[in-house]
Amino acid sequence: MTATDVPDVPDAPRVTITQCNPAELRTLFLFEKLTDEQLQRLCAEGHVEIIEPGQVFREGDPAECLYVLIAGTVVLSRNVGGDDVEISRTSQRGVYAGSFQAYLRDRVPQVYPNSLRVTEPSTFYVLGAQCFAQIMTEWFPMAVHLLEGLFFGGQRTREAVGQRERLLALGSLTAGLTHELNNPAAAAVRATASLRERVAGMRGKLRLIAAGKYERSSLESIIELQQRAVEKVSKAPKLSPLETSDAEDELSDWLEDRGIHDGWQLAPTFVQAGLDTEWLNQVSDCVGAQMLEPALRWLNYTVETELLMNEIEDATTRVSTLVGAAKQYSQLDRAPFQVVDVHDLLDSTLLMMAAKIGKSVHIVKDYDRSLPPIPAFATELNQVWTNLIDNAVSAMGGTGTLTIRTARDDGSVLVEVGDDGPGIPDDIKDRIFEPFFTTKPVGEGTGLGLDIAWRIVVNKHHGDLRVESRPGDTRFEVRLPIQQEQPEQPEQPEQAQQPEQ
Repeated sequence: MTATDVPDVPDAPRVTITQCNPAELRTLFLFEKLTDEQLQRLCAEGHVEIIEPGQVFREGDPAECLYVLIAGTVVLSRNVGGDDVEISRTSQRGVYAGSFQAYLRDRVPQVYPNSLRVTEPSTFYVLGAQCFAQIMTEWFPMAVHLLEGLFFGGQRTREAVGQRERLLALGSLTAGLTHELNNPAAAAVRATASLRERVAGMRGKLRLIAAGKYERSSLESIIELQQRAVEKVSKAPKLSPLETSDAEDELSDWLEDRGIHDGWQLAPTFVQAGLDTEWLNQVSDCVGAQMLEPALRWLNYTVETELLMNEIEDATTRVSTLVGAAKQYSQLDRAPFQVVDVHDLLDSTLLMMAAKIGKSVHIVKDYDRSLPPIPAFATELNQVWTNLIDNAVSAMGGTGTLTIRTARDDGSVLVEVGDDGPGIPDDIKDRIFEPFFTTKPVGEGTGLGLDIAWRIVVNKHHGDLRVESRPGDTRFEVRLPIQQEQPEQPEQPEQAQQPEQ
């Protein structure tokens, strides 16, 4: 048996090429059912390499060869956030990696989906990608068609169900947003109708003033009191129900003692505006007993009008906030790839999901506001937050504490979505990121939420997504790099992430 040393190349281990032995190939599970003639062809088309410890190929490089392990130890890794994360380490004879999807040709990117290195001198059978594709097509035409159907059928299924998942999430968020918008809009309509009645009442009072019934000095006093009342409304304290009830009783007694007709109807408005008996005494001293009741009713109209305008302002501000959150969530007026503050994205998602989260879930925000903005696909990150928050609320059965935490973790921004639900059982923890795997009842989950989140975080942002769980404390941890050189191209079909066995 002869051996040939391959010249060294930068960063490449020393490789020795030796003759291929058909009998040795037959001992590998991939080739054990082949005929002698087929084994002879494999040896003629391929060769055996003995590779010293080091890198065999790198993720993203053109996939030129199929490697089948004969002896030694291989380590398969994938780049996550700029770091090589080990996926698999094995010494099992016959495991393979490299261009094992060459038979799909240019219908998928023909690049190495991960990196391979050896930790000890290791022996491989090596076959060129083009030759492997030709042999597969010639020897196993039916198998190739089945594999193609499985690969592309699975890909189309994931895309279709993923689109359905996004549409379901959009429908749920739209329903929640509609509900949230309806409340302040209805409040504004009610307040506007009441305001119209109060303005009509004030016009009636103006007729009396125009008729010359009141002295000029009295009118000036009332106008001054009106301005002071408006100022009091803007500074009115927030009272508890018990404090409000006590204050209304005290004002009602004061008004009744002074013969004010139906004074109990005025008391709630004055209390809401922050007007107490001390202030009413000042009004009485200012206008006198004869003018007291007209002055109080005029002030009542003024206060009610101011309170209603505040209510309308609050309602329209709420609508504006919700519309702003929807724009932030959808990023309709923004570039797909931009520098964003993760807190803005998290807040807009929480606001959009408020109806779905419900009032029985207590939300805790533990934000590190010193975190810098990061380059990201904002809309897709919002989809990640939506999926993680939705899962957390579902795990808690709609009741519990949802915790959103941010922090710096070396060169990454860490976002944690936690819940105090029952936790993820150990026997399924390793499967939760698999496509179509779900613990929800049939019809309630597609099993793609976490798969989509993983692909957005890891594949598109070069980040990391993992989970820590025990009863009462489940945390999904998303790490996103603070620096990212350039946006990723549209996602391509994924290839296998570990040597097949």
